[in-house]
Amino acid sequence: MPFPIGNLPSSINNPPVRLAVVDVGANTVRLLVAESDGRSAPRPILTVQEITRLGQGLLPARELQPEPIRRTVRVLRRYRELAEAHGAAAILAVGTSALREARNRDAFLTAARNGAGVKVTVVAGEEEARLALLGVRAGLPDAPTRLAMMDIGGGSTELLLAEKETILAAVSTGLGAVKLTESCLAGDPPLPAELEAVRRRAAERLDRARKAQLRDIRSGDLFVGTAGTVTSLAAVDLGLVPYDPARVTGHRLGRGRVAQLLRRLAALPLADRRRVPGLEPARADVIVAGGVICLAVMDALGVSELTVSDGGLREGILLDLLRRNAP
Repeated sequence: MPFPIGNLPSSINNPPVRLAVVDVGANTVRLLVAESDGRSAPRPILTVQEITRLGQGLLPARELQPEPIRRTVRVLRRYRELAEAHGAAAILAVGTSALREARNRDAFLTAARNGAGVKVTVVAGEEEARLALLGVRAGLPDAPTRLAMMDIGGGSTELLLAEKETILAAVSTGLGAVKLTESCLAGDPPLPAELEAVRRRAAERLDRARKAQLRDIRSGDLFVGTAGTVTSLAAVDLGLVPYDPARVTGHRLGRGRVAQLLRRLAALPLADRRRVPGLEPARADVIVAGGVICLAVMDALGVSELTVSDGGLREGILLDLLRRNAP
């Protein structure tokens, strides 16, 4: 079911209108401000992202920690001010895996509302996948009718098989780049045994998902990846400085190239990883676990190539909001 959106201003039905959406992830908080005239595709006005690591220290107690909460609330306050400065008529914030899992998520939701003036709606993993699919489809308009999609987050990885916008199968795996980094990767650089522990954990979970929910994925299906891990791998592959979403979207990475990039990054100490062209320094500590997850998904699903999409959840939130409030 679509997530609740609360009371939106009447101006949303009187285009053109500017709206802001925020994706509150376990690792990254992303803002999109866009303008819609009700006829053509929304026009991005502002895109910003910041790594706040909300899911840091979430396990084993499933408790959000005070400092990640404070970091994230500070960013949400700044995002609200940016949205207002850019003329947004409304702001919709959506929380994902870290907030789904946290026993004390109400403390964060209250802090976001009172400290930042932002109401955050927590969505189920399947709803997150549906919204991300909308964003991916918008960014890859020439994609075939049938595709498989992967969204690697800080706290979980969502996988789905879709026919147009109809989801045929979906699973939220609980495999996250932050989560697996904290639980498995202590070495600098990571030790081979640590990397194998991440690979094994991912392979076991993905094998269950393939047999139970994703058995209808075919080797010939277009396989699309979205979110920070895969866009970072694409940016490193392209040597992008600065990051360019237009070049990232549609970039293809074969299974062998993903493995090469992972070996390169995993062999570097963290300080050197932070200097790799195309890799956001704040993501350097979790990119190795994210790369292991990416490779494990490709192996579990039997796909040989990944098509990257910069568009994803925040774009899908916006499109869904506009559709359900169209006059």
